[in-house]
This record gives sequence, C-alpha cells and structure tokens, in this order.
Amino acid sequence: MTKAGIYGMGSYIGDKVITNADFEKKIDTSDEWIRTRTGIEERRFASDGIESSDMAYESAKKAIEHAEISPEDIDLILVATVTPDMAFPTVSTQIQEKLGAKNAAAMDISAACAGFIYGMVTAQQFIENGVYKHILVVGVEKLSKVIDMADRNTAVLFGDGAGAAILGPVSEHRGILAFELGADGTGGSHINLKGPHIEMNGREVFKFAVRQMGDSSIRVIEKAGLTKEDIDFLVPHQANIRIMESARERLDLPIEKMSKTVHKYGNTSSASIPMAMVEELNEGKIKDGDVLVLVGFGAGLVWGSVALVWGR
Repeated sequence: MTKAGIYGMGSYIGDKVITNADFEKKIDTSDEWIRTRTGIEERRFASDGIESSDMAYESAKKAIEHAEISPEDIDLILVATVTPDMAFPTVSTQIQEKLGAKNAAAMDISAACAGFIYGMVTAQQFIENGVYKHILVVGVEKLSKVIDMADRNTAVLFGDGAGAAILGPVSEHRGILAFELGADGTGGSHINLKGPHIEMNGREVFKFAVRQMGDSSIRVIEKAGLTKEDIDFLVPHQANIRIMESARERLDLPIEKMSKTVHKYGNTSSASIPMAMVEELNEGKIKDGDVLVLVGFGAGLVWGSVALVWGR
C-alpha cells in the first residue's frame, strides 16, 4: 500500500514580539510567575491587518518551495484553524486563490490545538487510498484577536503564527506509521470561545493534557510496532513546558530529543507543531530516517498523535 509522508514544510511567525515584561505593565503578573508555570518568555502577535489567511499563505508558499512542487500540483488544501478571517469563505479557499492552486479542493478543519494532527491524518487517508497525490496541510491561528488582555490566566499564553506541510506518497521505509485521534466532549466547557474571548479552566485543562499527551504518545508507538528506544525525536504541542515534559518523561527521552519553542512563541494552537518542526529542521535536529512522535491536545476536548519516519 502507498504510504503518506511529508515532502516539505514552511512557517510564518507573527512579527510583533510581546515579552513577559510587556504583560507586567498591564496586568497583575510577573515574568517569574509566567516562566515557572508555563515556560513562556515571549510570544509573537501578528500586526493589525495581517489575518490568518495571510499567515497561512506565507507558510504554504515556503512548504511548496521546500517540497519542490508547484501550486498546480496540489490536489487538496486542508487548513486547521479556530481563528479564520471570517465565518466564510474558508481560509483554505482564500489561500487556494492566492497560491494559484487551481486544481485543489479545499476545506477547513476545526480541532483546536490538535488541528494539525487531524489535518495530517485526513491527508494520509486520501493519499494512501490513491485519491490524491499532493496535499497541503496548514495549521494557522491569530489568537491575539480572541485574547482577553485583562485575564492574566489566559492572556500570557497565546501567540500567532502558521505552519504548513506538503504530504504525498513516500518510499516503503518512510512516512506515517500510525496515528491516534480521540475526543472527550464532556470536557468541552474547560476551554471555549463562546463570546469574544477565550475562557479556560486552567487546572482541568492541565490535568487532561498531562494524562492524554503521555498516554497518546505511548499508544501511537505501540500501534506502530515500536518501542520507546526507537524514538529519535518528540514534537509535542507547545502549550506549557510542564505538560511537554510529562510527555517526554513518559517516553524516557533525553531533553535534547524534545522540540521546545514554547519559550519564544507561546501557544500557537494548531500552528505550534508544524512551526516547531520547521525550526528543528532548520537547525538540523530532524534528519532523514528519524522516527518522530507528534502529539497534541486541544479544546473539545480532543487529542491526536502521529508516529512517522522522516523523509521521502
């Protein structure tokens, strides 16, 4: 059977650096409080006038170039986001037009911080069933527009950005080995966007995330027929360093084998995993043939993980 893997990736990072010191001036918080509880030192916000579709487009252009294909080669565009420019048209159709990907179908996916994982797994099905050859998957968020800047429990956590990947058929010993997706709607009230701003029960979200990030990571490597010793690199959703560390410890990985960008970019929701992967690729930490585990969780409550071998 054809296997699906990643051909190329790209990212866009919000252009405004917002430090913990900036928040100290506005709300009752401190740099030490934020660092010790989250690991975040700064985050990036997109400038006024830069929307999710703009960030998605920039990251997609880079992914297409890295994959060495043309926009006309793309068969499907999947955009994971909970902060679209507008209710409709979708971000995916907006960037289809901007890219000139005239042969692509397009749809958005709403799975919060696990959105990129859900997008990858959706793309995998189309590719491995021989329906499509090249699929663009983007995770993008402009969370700065839905943050209550007076709420110290949520304001300091989030950032803006986009990450994109081109998926396609790969050789026998590369690509996605296994995945796990899950949901627990009974926890939907713990983090939501019912009004203009994000509302979150931090304690309950933390408890859920610590349990599911580790459990899902273990289950996906078992599904792939792997052991902990086979894992070369972990790319967790960049939400909170303590949650990320709990997943790393469950896999018995040394700290240098876990991606960490949360200190620079904060929680960028569906964009966080692909943004982190691009950073590690640029630094040479992800190499051809490496076994990776990607794992995320988000509002819903939802979670997802993928085990894959990097390369084509």
